[in-house]
Amino acid sequence: MTERETLALYEKTGALMRGHFRLTSGLHSDVYLQSALVLQYTEHAAALGAALAAPFRDAGAVTVLAPAIGGILVAHEVARALGVRALFTERENGTMTLRRGFALSPGERCLVVEDVITTGGSTREVVECVEKAGGVVVGVGSLIDRSGGAAHFAVTRVALATVQARTWTPEACPLCTTGSPAIKPGSRS
Repeated sequence: MTERETLALYEKTGALMRGHFRLTSGLHSDVYLQSALVLQYTEHAAALGAALAAPFRDAGAVTVLAPAIGGILVAHEVARALGVRALFTERENGTMTLRRGFALSPGERCLVVEDVITTGGSTREVVECVEKAGGVVVGVGSLIDRSGGAAHFAVTRVALATVQARTWTPEACPLCTTGSPAIKPGSRS
């Protein structure tokens, strides 16, 4: 799946929005990606998962992990394409952790995936969780990179598409100065 095809799916399903948004990172932006709107269609989720899995086919991952909630379907579809298991992490007392009986074996090779990477913060938290649990991260993948390539990781990183979006701190947001309220359409307030 090409970058153009990925973005066409996002646009077709209304998952690529323009306006004034407050991101999970706390930054404000003129573009928001609501991956749940594209992933609700099983054929799109399967195609995106297979496309994201392809570059990691030879990485030896036996587990795919993602942060809840936005990355759960991505991890599931990437894992399905690779024929491995899918797990997700959750925040407990502010720290990303494995819950629900999920565990990793020492040295278990893991691929960390996400729907959208903006700062890379959530993805880094999952990487740290994997390492703390004794696993080894073999790669990081996302459907969309909106970091402009700024989110760096010590392992191979792949994104199906890059979206150029402006971001500002709330104090420097020009959309706020016009009186436009920032909306938070994502899963975390």
